[in-house]
Amino acid sequence: MNIGAIIAVLLIIGIVISITIIALQSKKNKKAKEKTFSLTSKIATGVACALLVALILIPGSFHTVDTGEVAVVKHLGEARNVRSAGTYFDFWLTESYNYYDAKVQNVEISTAAYSKDAQTMDILMTIQYQIDTSKTIEIANKYGSLNILGNRIQSVATEKAKSVLSSYSAMSIIETRSNISPEVEEAIKAAIDENYYVNIVAVVLVNIDFSDAFEATVENKMIAEQEKLKAEYEKETAIVNAEKELEVAKLQAQAKLETATADAKAQIELAKAEARALQLKSIEAARALGFKINETEITDSEGNISVEYTIDFEGKSADEVKVITDYLKYIEYLDKWDGKLPEVMPGDSASIIIPSN
Repeated sequence: MNIGAIIAVLLIIGIVISITIIALQSKKNKKAKEKTFSLTSKIATGVACALLVALILIPGSFHTVDTGEVAVVKHLGEARNVRSAGTYFDFWLTESYNYYDAKVQNVEISTAAYSKDAQTMDILMTIQYQIDTSKTIEIANKYGSLNILGNRIQSVATEKAKSVLSSYSAMSIIETRSNISPEVEEAIKAAIDENYYVNIVAVVLVNIDFSDAFEATVENKMIAEQEKLKAEYEKETAIVNAEKELEVAKLQAQAKLETATADAKAQIELAKAEARALQLKSIEAARALGFKINETEITDSEGNISVEYTIDFEGKSADEVKVITDYLKYIEYLDKWDGKLPEVMPGDSASIIIPSN
């Protein structure tokens, strides 16, 4: 209960008391058959009249401005002062109060718009603004009420939002929506300038809905792109797997090649060893048969020293040379013979060389 209401209650109580006193005094005068008013009645009547005048003039002159509000005080219709939160005494017959909400206003705008490629869309936008309390008198003189100002702001914001959205294609709006919302906010702030006496707190594009047909088209396009990305991924995966298999095949082939090379080298070394052994056998056979053996030392590139043997056939006949060859064949036969005699003898008679010690 504000001060004006309290004072009004007190004045009413005072008037009631005064009337009660007058009534009691009048009843007393009737019993005494007196025709004149007593002093008490006159005083009570004067007090009651004064209280009635006060009741008419005083309580209505107290004005309370709540927190979050401002009030424009008009003197005989002319805006003169601005009152912030508090209680004030202004004579109500000459001063009137117009109240304005100074808190942040939240306005929701729902409207239809068109994209650059003529696609229809329904937009839901929220605007938050707050009046400049230092310009409340200007607002009162130019717009009258906060509702009229709010309707004007809503009209300008709708127009600017449509203008910005019409410069983009529907797909661009879908793909770059996060960038469009700040652009809409900037356009609205630039349009609602100092002539509107408000501060734009925020502008948010809450929702943008396209037609069902267009949304179906977008969905099909997204599915096609997903399929394309999937195909590209599978292709890249196949290429990677093929490269892996090729690398494995190369490594396997290289391993086989290295194995074959190693086997070939081993075979060459074995052949060299066998040739060397055969050479030594021939040298020993030649020496046993009385041939002259020449020895020559050879040093290779790594500094290794080896001995090369040669048979001197000078002065020897072909039969003598053949003896060495037959002897080598005989040694080879001994290396391969398992020591068993054949069980079947071809023909009526046969001869076999049985080696002796």
